[in-house]
Parts: sequence; structure tokens; C-alpha cells
Amino acid sequence: MNIVIIGAGNLATQLGLALKDAGQEVVQVYSRTKESAKLLADRLSCAWTISTNDILEDADYYIFSVKDSVLELLINEVCKKKSKGTFLHTAGSMPYDIFKAKVKCYGVLYPLQTFSKERKVDFKEIPIFIEGSTVEAYRRLQILAELLSPKIYPLTSEARRYLHLAAVWACNFTNHCYTIAQDVLEREQISFEVLLPLINETARKVNEVKPNKAQTGPAVRYDRNVIEKQINLMESSPLQQELYKLLSKSIHKMNSNKNT
Repeated sequence: MNIVIIGAGNLATQLGLALKDAGQEVVQVYSRTKESAKLLADRLSCAWTISTNDILEDADYYIFSVKDSVLELLINEVCKKKSKGTFLHTAGSMPYDIFKAKVKCYGVLYPLQTFSKERKVDFKEIPIFIEGSTVEAYRRLQILAELLSPKIYPLTSEARRYLHLAAVWACNFTNHCYTIAQDVLEREQISFEVLLPLINETARKVNEVKPNKAQTGPAVRYDRNVIEKQINLMESSPLQQELYKLLSKSIHKMNSNKNT
């Protein structure tokens, strides 16, 4: 099958590499910037363009992997001259029918994972959620998804919004907390590496124990003495203080409700 990838960011890069590893031919990459388009195209050994007018018209699949803010605009530009092929996006919070009235065969392929351009991931371990406009569109999406992972699940656009929300809490906000922890340690010239065993054990634990059963720390019992001392340590960062207070209140409330 011939595949065109619209986008050259983190997910587009890893998706393209995974498709190449699966023996599929990515024939073209589109990006708004020459540098990004050429960089990914070189890794995939394919053509590239920075003009939507030059996107190939005879591909089997068109994969839109771009920011939500430009997705609809690009769909309007790319789809207006194309009637064949299967069109799909990879966004967690955008509906599948954003393609409606533009093309006939369309849907969503949403891999639930965090991606970076230079960090290769094993797609076989990644759950992929798909939704199609018709039975035939779903079948085509399933064929594509099964090249990447055995973990394929149907999911509606509405349910996917909540899945994406959960992923933001579990991944993006968690990583932000790591960044704050790194900032705290660096101010005291302590290596972030000393936290890695703690971080790794916390992640491993939720494979065996539900998160609400695994919660520890001063906020569980709302140890005011510890909490107030730690808030004072962040007096140079009012935003961090507010985050600490809000998270502590949330942890304490959830654990209080659990025990009632």
C-alpha cells in the first residue's frame, strides 16, 4: 500500500518509521517547513513537499498527524481534489467526521502513547483505537492498524475525548511534575537520577495495584506540619506553591472519600 503522511512531528515521525518497518511504502511527506519535511522524508526514503497542491493524488492512505489547530484547515486543502483513498487523522480530541462531506472513506487511528522524534517505540505494545465512517472504512483502518499492533480497539469520538483527557493526566501532567522535581533538585545541586528508582517503582506499582490504592505521602493523611514546611520551601515560586496545595487537597479528598 502507498501512504502519504501529512505532518512531520513526533507522532508522524514514529508512525512513519513503524510503517516502514512493517514493509509499507510511505511515498510522500508533507510539512509546512522544508527542514521538517526533508528530515522525515530522508528517514523514510520518500518524496516530500511543503505545498498542499503537490500532495500525491493516488495514495491508498492519507494520514493527518498534525496539531489540532491546523487539522481542519489542512483537511480542507488536501481533500478538495481527491476522491480515492482512505483519509484518517491521529488526534485524540478531534471527531472522526471532521472529514465529512469532503471524502467518502475516512476515520481515526489513535495510538495511545507519548512520542518523541528521536526515541523509537515498540508499536506492538501500543493500544490503537480506531473509528471509521463506514464498515469499509473501518476495515481499511483495521488493516493498517494491524500492521502496527495486535492491540486494536474500536472507540467512538466521544469516548476518545475522555481517553485523551485521562492520558493527559497520566502522562503530560505527570511529566510536568517530574520537571518541577528536577527544578527543585537542581537548585540544591542534587542529581535528578536519585529520583529514578522512585519514579520507576511508582510506575511499576500501578501494573499491580490500582492507583487509588497505591497513593502515599503526607497529603493522604493531610500532615499539615510537613505540607506547610514544603510549601514554604517554594516561596520563590508561587505557581508551584498553588499546584502543591491543589494536588494535596485533591489527594486528601479522594482518600477521605475512599475511607468513608
